Amino acid sequence: MSEAVLTERRGAVLIITLNRPEAMNAINSDLAEALIAALDQLDGDDSLSVGVLTGNGRGFCAGMDLKAFAKSGAPTGLQRVFEDGCVKPLVGAIEGFALAGGLEVALICDLLVAAEGAKLGIPEVRVGLLAAGGALMRLPQRLPANVAMELGLTGDPITAEQALTFGLINRVTPKGEALAAAIALAERIATNAPLSIIASKQIVRATQGRTEAELWDLQRPLMAKVFRSADSLEGATSFAEKRPPVWTGH
Repeated sequence: MSEAVLTERRGAVLIITLNRPEAMNAINSDLAEALIAALDQLDGDDSLSVGVLTGNGRGFCAGMDLKAFAKSGAPTGLQRVFEDGCVKPLVGAIEGFALAGGLEVALICDLLVAAEGAKLGIPEVRVGLLAAGGALMRLPQRLPANVAMELGLTGDPITAEQALTFGLINRVTPKGEALAAAIALAERIATNAPLSIIASKQIVRATQGRTEAELWDLQRPLMAKVFRSADSLEGATSFAEKRPPVWTGH
């Protein structure tokens, strides 16, 4: 895998680190393709249950590498990151800033932890671009509509503390502690049955814009897969035997 993205296994958790600190982890084609490979690694390995996504250096990600964009256009593969994300739960750990495409990368995460004072925003309008990586669609689902509109039209960021108040993020930590808190949250998730957490993520993610009847239809095959799994029997058996469950992901 490219050095633009680093991965580290910690039990059932895969830590994924954007690693262009000299460029504030700005996204070029190399980083985008390496991030896709890391997400594929997370989804393709049955021994992994949860990912943690963070950035090396003083910030999470400053967005698209504008110098590279001016020379050769948008990074290859970047849209796949924004549109597909990953199947397994992903926890974001933000220090310093997550701006423009950097915030859009953060928004593929299911849970977000940010250090105090971290700035989150989509300033693309200031440079003649558009937040086309999902922020203009996802922020109104996670923020009050007027707050999302202000972010999109002014390009001004909000702080981690404001984002917590609005419900955009799950935790605010002291500076330097976002990654540790994100890992702790991921490890808590990873104690649960793999198929169950994947199905739970899919259902929660699918609730926007669907009727309850549509959601029941969506849930039925996911429920059948989980309830017929070996892990469902293991969960009931380990509970009855008063021992920790041993999950297989099957």
